Amino acid sequence: MLPTDPGALDLIEQGRIEITGRLVDASNATLFGTISHEGVQAHCVYKPVNGERPLWDFPDGTLAGREVATYLVSRGAGFDLVPPTVLRPGPFGPGMVQLWVDVDEDAGLIDVLAPADLPEGWRAVLHAQDRYGDPAVLAHADHPRMRLMAAMDVVVNNADRKGGHVLHTERGEVYGVDHGICLHAETKLRSVLWGWLGEELPPEAVEALHKLRAGLDGELGEQLAEHLTIRELGALATRTDLLLAAGVFPEPSGDWPAIPWPAF
Repeated sequence: MLPTDPGALDLIEQGRIEITGRLVDASNATLFGTISHEGVQAHCVYKPVNGERPLWDFPDGTLAGREVATYLVSRGAGFDLVPPTVLRPGPFGPGMVQLWVDVDEDAGLIDVLAPADLPEGWRAVLHAQDRYGDPAVLAHADHPRMRLMAAMDVVVNNADRKGGHVLHTERGEVYGVDHGICLHAETKLRSVLWGWLGEELPPEAVEALHKLRAGLDGELGEQLAEHLTIRELGALATRTDLLLAAGVFPEPSGDWPAIPWPAF
């Protein structure tokens, strides 16, 4: 099943989850399995709330809700960059359940390369040295869906946009995952998608931001209020207003590390 299939959201909301494995590299309990409903089956990711690792700057037990809130922002604005995601009961208690997305392992969009190996059109983010002292560059493709993702990350205040959190499918689609530390009221943006600093937002991003801002005063705002505080909702609206007023991709604030570590 694809994230764009009409029945995808119903499947993860109502389906029966069977755990088959665990993603061991994840910092929080992240379980992999199948989900089935009325003869339809797909793979899913399940993150139980009681498996969340406490963080010093995010309230305990809120990460699953933030993943759902980011999905609601993505869907409500028309970014459509996050696979269907819900908060629901599961085998180990309430948690985030998200439709699994298969990726094209041979078509990565973000990499660390020698400067001479940088593909044409890619955007350099950081110049550094590898463990042998040779020059290296962190860079990403100039993909239109990634431009939208960079704009979305600004308004959801994504504190952890690692390279591995950007998925490229065999069909050429781009999705973002792992949004548990988003939507804080304080500025915490950390990302590997800094390749468009100072450039104008694409028209698709501007349209989505206007739609988001209108939605925050209506049904979308009511949906988000189930997962966010009033202060966090206000900060989301303010970030959207500021990004629309600027009309360009922002630079790092300087008050917070600009790139997550590790970057992948």
